Amino acid sequence: MKISEKLKIIQKLTEKTQSQIAEKIGVSFVTFNSWINERSIPRKKKEDKINEIYLEITGQKIIPDEFLTAKEKILEKESLSHDNIINEILNNSDIKDNFILKLTYHTNKIEGSTLSEAETASIIFDNISISNKTIIEQLEAKNHQAAIIYMFNFISQRKRIDENFILKLHSILMNGIINNAGLYRNHNVRIVGSNLPTANYISIPNLMSKLILEINSKEKNIVSLSSRIHSNFEQIHPFSDGNGRIGRILLSAMLLKKNYPPAIIKQEEKQYYYTYLNNSQMKGDYNQLENFICEGIFSGFDILKRKTRQ
Repeated sequence: MKISEKLKIIQKLTEKTQSQIAEKIGVSFVTFNSWINERSIPRKKKEDKINEIYLEITGQKIIPDEFLTAKEKILEKESLSHDNIINEILNNSDIKDNFILKLTYHTNKIEGSTLSEAETASIIFDNISISNKTIIEQLEAKNHQAAIIYMFNFISQRKRIDENFILKLHSILMNGIINNAGLYRNHNVRIVGSNLPTANYISIPNLMSKLILEINSKEKNIVSLSSRIHSNFEQIHPFSDGNGRIGRILLSAMLLKKNYPPAIIKQEEKQYYYTYLNNSQMKGDYNQLENFICEGIFSGFDILKRKTRQ
């Protein structure tokens, strides 16, 4: 495959501008434009970078087991250096608010919200209505804030994650948005843009009961467990709407119970996220998703330490 074709696929799948992709590769817009239009070809070092991005975005890149294990060991060591992360979050309002903002902005943006991060902050912290934005997406921001606060308080009380917790989260998240907030769907659905089969609605209660047992298992590798649970939850797709957002809140709840911070799944990495999630569901390959969630946890630790990742 020509480099120009790979660049076009990267642009289509990431939905980024040529300037944004050029910046990621480390070249100017003019150079990138020349490559994509076949007026010139990149040197070996830049070609390797393009191939690396192409493999990542199409889900073909293999993460070595030892590399993933090393990342998980670093995260485990960082976790052990904190006595109680949920209390650390709740006792520091700036850290708590930053988690609420990042989690709310990114998760809603992934689902199609047009709110900027600044607009999201104004809505959830200052109760300011944004005149040129829909009531629904502003309500989604407020509801997500309430769901995160509920989750934080729930985890701080050392309660067991169960179906009632998940249903309550959904009732908060979708309050005033859908009629069956807090209830499993009673009809079959398909995930838009995916060939992945979701669970028959009749089997949802049984599948969710099994998922809860797995969530509360004694598996020590929380990154591996939470990645697998997140993938399975999204494939079950237990609700008529809000499955992605609830799944990501559940992921953060599982991590917090094991003294890890919430994983920040960034909206600009949406296509990677969807690709790795799909690979785990269609091929049973959790390697890339697990690595991706590791990166999200690193971002969570940065918020905890009041740092900004470059």
